[in-house]
Amino acid sequence: MISEKTTVGKNTEYPLNGILTLPDDLSTRVPAVVMVHGSGPSDMDERVMKLTPFKDLAEGLAGYGIASLRYDKRTFAHARKMMKLEPTVKEETIDDAILATALLKEDPRIDPDNVFLLGHSMGAMLAPRIDVEGGNYKGLIMAAGTPYRLEEIVLRQLQQTQKANAFLKWIIGIEYRIYAKKFENLYAMSDEEARKKKFAGNLSLYYFKEMGRKTAADYLLQSDKPVFILQGEKDFQVLADVDFKGFQEILKEKANVRYRLYPELNHLLVPAIYDDILKASKDYSVERHIGDEVIRDIADFIKENQKHDTE
Repeated sequence: MISEKTTVGKNTEYPLNGILTLPDDLSTRVPAVVMVHGSGPSDMDERVMKLTPFKDLAEGLAGYGIASLRYDKRTFAHARKMMKLEPTVKEETIDDAILATALLKEDPRIDPDNVFLLGHSMGAMLAPRIDVEGGNYKGLIMAAGTPYRLEEIVLRQLQQTQKANAFLKWIIGIEYRIYAKKFENLYAMSDEEARKKKFAGNLSLYYFKEMGRKTAADYLLQSDKPVFILQGEKDFQVLADVDFKGFQEILKEKANVRYRLYPELNHLLVPAIYDDILKASKDYSVERHIGDEVIRDIADFIKENQKHDTE
């Protein structure tokens, strides 16, 4: 395995540190994946406490002859600048994913016809949009995503905290009612009105409206590119019996989509310790790594769907 430091968006206002991971055998051009983070600020490893899913995936895929590019998210690397803006997911995620893809495709060791996107969580939600807005991938790998809108997931996660103690439950109940009220008639608002209404921090309601105009499932219904949707059954951030099954139901006529549910894994694709969103910090504070089963399944999907020179 070879690891090289690189910069995504080198000559832009938001340069991002990244790592290009390559397999040892570079006698021919190799397939590659661009890794796109979930929500919130995140480093190139997509570190959550003791867990580093993107680092695990990059190193694991290199063993199967597949390169990868991972990089710091803009809200992590340029937090102060971003806090002064009212970004949409385009500025937060999509533009940089497309720049990262171009960087990969320009590398003479990478097969530009066989670049895939691997999106996790919100990165999975955005993967089909990134593809049509300039990524132009050979296929999409969508881990722990959802076919539903972001605001629906926010409200659902608040509802999942009903097991909290009485005081915390009361606080969360107030928060839920505030956010539910904010989201009422979101898509009937004008863009200007949505921009004026704050959600939290520097995010306005327009952030949700702009993203929610078209869901991941909406994009996938219009595409015939190979797609691999995977999730851990013990994921408590998105739910296997709602989100994973939702994809299966909505996309049931799409022969280009494959699915894999891992019974013992959590949102970050490592073995779950707890099955409760209130214990997320405890679950993510114990070091574990993504196992070979997940990495092998992703590698098999890439190898089975890559374009060969003879085609």
